Amino acid sequence: MIPISYDMHLHSCLSPCGDDDMTPGNIAGMASLLGLDAVALTDHNTAKNCPVFLDLAEQFGLIAIPGMELTTAEEVHVLCYFEELDDALAFDKYVEERILPIPNNPQYFGNQILIGENDEPAGTFDTLLISATSISFDETYDLLKEYHGIMVPAHLDKSSTSLLSNLGMIPENSKFRIAELRHPERYDELKALHPYLEKCHILSSSDAHRLDAMNEPRNFIHAEEKSRKGLFSALRKYE
Repeated sequence: MIPISYDMHLHSCLSPCGDDDMTPGNIAGMASLLGLDAVALTDHNTAKNCPVFLDLAEQFGLIAIPGMELTTAEEVHVLCYFEELDDALAFDKYVEERILPIPNNPQYFGNQILIGENDEPAGTFDTLLISATSISFDETYDLLKEYHGIMVPAHLDKSSTSLLSNLGMIPENSKFRIAELRHPERYDELKALHPYLEKCHILSSSDAHRLDAMNEPRNFIHAEEKSRKGLFSALRKYE
């Protein structure tokens, strides 16, 4: 098995909380400098910067993953990973129709910058992307299956916008088998409180909104080949 170093929770300048210099090209360049193998772009409730991200990241020789950080109706953050860009963009369209119709106020929330093929600003997205959607947590797993996606509840050990902080428990009907912790050393502590986590493979990524917050190569997924296909084959074994 081949170890693949990863940071699979990254926000571009399309997320209002992301720095304006978090362009797809800058993210890819920083990931290459850090020595990462695989990176995922997971903007809030959108995958619209993923096409250019995949193009630029692959120019750096990176395994690039189109993704999204979905905000459910309960305001629980869920990472959504897709092997194919077309599936990510189809899910993007589905989510866009289900975001609360609140206009973004850049002065208060931050800019939401769409990036074109030359890593230059190509416009802005006007609806606030950090709002909740009408998609419930309970329906997310099966919904993502329709788009060939993988569901990963984000930062379970965070004090806000996580499954445990917002619901206080893991629903009995949950189907996910991969979860993210900001601090994986807390796994045993959380598993004692929530035995469901014994079923889960744990990922840990930076949730970076700034270039200097991206992870160095310290977390690994072991796969049969060093490619997006190999990485997804490894992840799907846990589902």
